[in-house]
Amino acid sequence: MRTVIEGGTIVNEGRTFDGTLVIEDGTIITIAPVGTIVPINPTDTIIDARGCFILPGIIDDHVHFREPGLTGKADMDTESRAAAAGGVTTFFDMPNTQPQTTTLETLEEKFRLARQKSHVNYSFFYGATNDNVDSFAQLDIHRIPGIKLFMGSSTGNMLVDRRESLERIFRSTPLPLMAHCEDTDIINRNMEAAKAKYGDDPKVIHHPEIRSTEACYESTRLAVELARKYHIRFHLAHVSTAKELELFNSQLSTLNSQLSVEVTPSHLYFSDRDYDRLGTRIKCNPAIKSERDREALQQALCDGRITVIGTDHAPHLLSQKEGGCAKAASGMPMIQFSLVTMLEMVDQGILTIERLVELMCHNPARLFEVRQRGFIRPGYRADLVIVRPNTGWTVTPSVIQSKCGWSPMEGHTYLWRVERTLCNGHTVYVDGKVDTDYIGEEVVFR
Repeated sequence: MRTVIEGGTIVNEGRTFDGTLVIEDGTIITIAPVGTIVPINPTDTIIDARGCFILPGIIDDHVHFREPGLTGKADMDTESRAAAAGGVTTFFDMPNTQPQTTTLETLEEKFRLARQKSHVNYSFFYGATNDNVDSFAQLDIHRIPGIKLFMGSSTGNMLVDRRESLERIFRSTPLPLMAHCEDTDIINRNMEAAKAKYGDDPKVIHHPEIRSTEACYESTRLAVELARKYHIRFHLAHVSTAKELELFNSQLSTLNSQLSVEVTPSHLYFSDRDYDRLGTRIKCNPAIKSERDREALQQALCDGRITVIGTDHAPHLLSQKEGGCAKAASGMPMIQFSLVTMLEMVDQGILTIERLVELMCHNPARLFEVRQRGFIRPGYRADLVIVRPNTGWTVTPSVIQSKCGWSPMEGHTYLWRVERTLCNGHTVYVDGKVDTDYIGEEVVFR
């Protein structure tokens, strides 16, 4: 199959230029800037991208698609549909499902499910626990991006906060180690104090007081200390505070940096002032914090301290979001609206579209050593998203693909629209519809 995408503006590897792309059997074979000759061959599909920008498909390094075991609120089918509608062509799913992805058997079961249900490309993090370090040596480093560690309040036995266990994990990991960093003891003390002051279920406006800057910083400080001690590749999940950023140098070279940092669109977009308007819809862990923290995170997008943007897409039913700090579930669905939210920040001058592509496409591919994805290059798989500027539309329940059926962005009007998403050269999303017959590919690493 031969597809030609013509008339668009290509954004790739720091350059923005008008040109034509030629795809054969799911692989990019030609990138032709305007004025160069495109080989004349029979073509099955011609896509008119005039007035649009063509980006590499987004690689989201941090999602919770809830399958297996929590499929009442999300599953691989519905959430990969949301990914496709948002221009995300590859996702890496987290291990805190039921059962948890902490054995070779549960990891293989997730791959089996994805081969049947995922409409975009996929892989899965392996979860670290207090007692599964011996299984690390059996992991296939070509199939998974890394190991996920919860150094903060979590469910079941995925919380690892004993120093001896942490030392063993940092010493033994053969892969990049991605960690959720919040100090459980500090959080528990803060919760006790909040309940004594505000009642058994403090209002959500107190969430950033309970899951505080101190809780984030102390846990992240320890993780950085251990990463340097054992010389491993450490990736901080969802940074939320200005203080944590002090632990990281400004290094734009992802490949040469031992430490890397992820930020979510939610922590870049919302602040604690939004709790009054949105309540528990923006309750997540770590908490949305102050305007000062948000501004620091936005500034760090362009000075090298932030490496990637990942959503921490975490759907819950609205009924599970009722209550306050103690009762309402933490997490929000964002994968469908992550790209357009970041493009809005491009319009605001917070970052350039070239830097957006670095953070959402190139750097995830570099950081996790993804083979033949994340760039628009000859020989690479044709994972692409075509976006159109200056096209106003409003988020309503009817456009939401996630199974939970809501979004913190409901009612918001965007001026960028995802026109088309191509996964391995196949149009998986166009004109508001996902091709649910299409199944993505397993990602290969290293």
